[in-house]
Amino acid sequence: MGDKNPSQYVKLTKEPAAVEITPGELNQPVEVPQLHVRTCQECGQPLPDGFEVPADEPWMSGICGCAQDTDSCMTGLFCPCVLFGRNVEQFKEEIPWNNACICHALCVEGGITLAALLAIFHGYIDPNTLRLCGEGLLFGWWLCGIYNGLFREELQKKYHLEDSLCDPCLVHCCLHWCALCQEHREMKGRLSDNVAAGMTVVNPPPVQEMTTQNTRRPSSSSDDDDKGADQSRNTGLEIVPVSN
Repeated sequence: MGDKNPSQYVKLTKEPAAVEITPGELNQPVEVPQLHVRTCQECGQPLPDGFEVPADEPWMSGICGCAQDTDSCMTGLFCPCVLFGRNVEQFKEEIPWNNACICHALCVEGGITLAALLAIFHGYIDPNTLRLCGEGLLFGWWLCGIYNGLFREELQKKYHLEDSLCDPCLVHCCLHWCALCQEHREMKGRLSDNVAAGMTVVNPPPVQEMTTQNTRRPSSSSDDDDKGADQSRNTGLEIVPVSN
């Protein structure tokens, strides 16, 4: 009987031992490979799978090619602060050129002026004071070279330019005016704003207005006669007026 009619009761088993869960164990991050994409180091945008970073390109002109652009050469020679302000404004639009120009004028041109005054009146100044001022000027020039070198390094990263023979900071410390002119020529040749591109001008169609004519032409007997003549011509019948 037991084999033919199996029991409908469920056999109870011993419950498994409880597993201790450490607080925070279930809140672990999940690794999703699709979310790990390459991004651009400059702008942070995701890059496609088959995209390859372009190789470093050479500079459009050498550091001693100041004569290739007469305007920037003369500005960098007599007013380097103005040229530096233009370079900063073209590279970083959030910084106005006059702020960068004033900062360069106070640090570089001001230091050069102070050095010239110390050289002229060195006989009237105490040697210890003169030596202290000279060390301060050298330290200030080194700081300016570091700042301009960082700007040059950002320019190289943005346009994928190859490195110079020496460090960018050392380039500005030794050849500051030539480096300013080279950076200005590079941005002038690469920025899209300075490239004359063809533009197609499309003129809109003329405005069309629809007007309704509410005037009616008065009917006349001549019009009726013309209509009757047309009908008789089309049907071959002649309309004869009936006299009473």
